[in-house]
Amino acid sequence: MTTFIKADKFFYPYATKVGGYLTLTTDGKFGKHVESIPEDSQVIDYSGKYIAPGLVDTHVHGYAGADVMDNDKDGIIHTMSDALLSTGVTSFLPTALTASYEQLRDICQTIGEHSDEATGAKIQGIFFEGPYFTEKYKGAQNATYMRNPSFEEFQGWQEAAKGMLLKIAVAPEREGSADFISKVVASGTKVALGHSDATYEQAVRGAEAGASIWVHAYNGMRGLTHRELGMVGAVYEIPQTYAELICDGHHVVPKACDILMKQKGHDHVALITDCMRAGGEPDGDYMLGEYPVIVENGTARLKDGGNLAGSILKLNDGLKNVVDWGIASPEQAVMMATLIPAISVGIDDKCGRIKPGFDADFIVLEKDLALAATYLNGQLVYAV
Repeated sequence: MTTFIKADKFFYPYATKVGGYLTLTTDGKFGKHVESIPEDSQVIDYSGKYIAPGLVDTHVHGYAGADVMDNDKDGIIHTMSDALLSTGVTSFLPTALTASYEQLRDICQTIGEHSDEATGAKIQGIFFEGPYFTEKYKGAQNATYMRNPSFEEFQGWQEAAKGMLLKIAVAPEREGSADFISKVVASGTKVALGHSDATYEQAVRGAEAGASIWVHAYNGMRGLTHRELGMVGAVYEIPQTYAELICDGHHVVPKACDILMKQKGHDHVALITDCMRAGGEPDGDYMLGEYPVIVENGTARLKDGGNLAGSILKLNDGLKNVVDWGIASPEQAVMMATLIPAISVGIDDKCGRIKPGFDADFIVLEKDLALAATYLNGQLVYAV
């Protein structure tokens, strides 16, 4: 039987619809938005609340104690996938860190062979945050494994992943990076630039070769000065590229987030979490890859040196933050956490929007944008 969702507001890709009903088909897909329904219809009443697409996290390392680098099938496919539903995420890219070729190949194989077994948020692809970075801006990653890019390595990973490696990051000053970028992009995978000491001109060359995403803008990259625009200047200036942004208030102060959104436009900023295994867990000691991390006061920091080591951000909180900070409207915030990240990695034909025929993956928001419920394939899978 067709079901109708009643709510005060519905966030569509480029418009907001007030009132009415969202149709859910019997096979778990979105139907049309209608103003009236037959008297005997099955209605789920969310009066006083808003409906938005399920959130899309294209850069997330772990959650609920699970971590992609553990290469544990149950941890990624079940623990992480299931727990992310409580953050409003219904689609994600499990994200690996810098490591050996063999370890990354094994991760690709695990996800490539079992991604369709995910019982919660859907695994839409894989993101490799590394290993082709430079040591100066290594962040919480092991420089021992950092090296010049190799298209042959990429091909080996992609084969193991059964084509699911959707995004890979590189520092554009690395030798051979432009050739690598052009070949990877031609193969259908997106390239991101980050963890880099590149000059503005080196970043431009990376973008000209086909790179289209910036890894967590501001973090792990050469800053902007009045004589050298650096990577941050390139993020601002190069059009038709997408900037990842961590909006937890610790990685980037709200005013810097505001400046980025003004420079890029809200339609080219993708909210991400960069979350590690401690997301949703108590404060304490954790591991990020090979490094001990202490989680306290809303941050995850390396025990040795105190640098930020990923985040414990929930994407629904990042969405709410940018509205609470006064730097985005609710419509813009929803777009930056759904459609824009999906577009940035080429999965907007599967998720990130409410559209007839798409899987009915959506969230219910309170008027203050706090998460109230998560639906997957038209079924309630999480409620506060």
